[in-house]
Amino acid sequence: MQKKMDPSAVAYQKPQPTAMIPDILVGGALDLDGQPETWIPQAENVWFRPLLLSVSGGYYVNLLKVRKAGVLSRHRHSGPVHAFTLRGEWHYLEHDWIAREGDYAFEPPGETHTLVVPEHVEEMITLFHVTGGYTYVDPQGEALGYEDVFTKLDNVIAHYEATGLGREKAEALIR
Repeated sequence: MQKKMDPSAVAYQKPQPTAMIPDILVGGALDLDGQPETWIPQAENVWFRPLLLSVSGGYYVNLLKVRKAGVLSRHRHSGPVHAFTLRGEWHYLEHDWIAREGDYAFEPPGETHTLVVPEHVEEMITLFHVTGGYTYVDPQGEALGYEDVFTKLDNVIAHYEATGLGREKAEALIR
């Protein structure tokens, strides 16, 4: 007697949408202490680790690691931002909340805020999903600099080539 196959255990049988971009899997994405070569220097005692660079969608997902206290940056977002604190804590001067380990924060498009890591925090690591770009500004909102998925990509490629990881490793994160 033949055993009847459970249809829920059968893979989807039809083709995926035409021109769909491929999946991406970043192994060990939350290994926060490993793979030091994959952390790209952004400023003194500040690094980011890219997980996805969506040039077609205009967004990126990365981990931000900070090992210094004080003001990190003041910036205005052109798109929404999602943040999930994995280690340490941080806050914005413009708000009364503190993002601690395990907390989620949403930042609406157009908001300008000043990121601060408190004195007692040895290390802060937060996963950020950033859509659009952001402009670094002074306290009166005058532009000082700009960052988006394309500037992030340039930094990733330069770092990976310089450290021997290679351009191919950077390109594997591009969608």
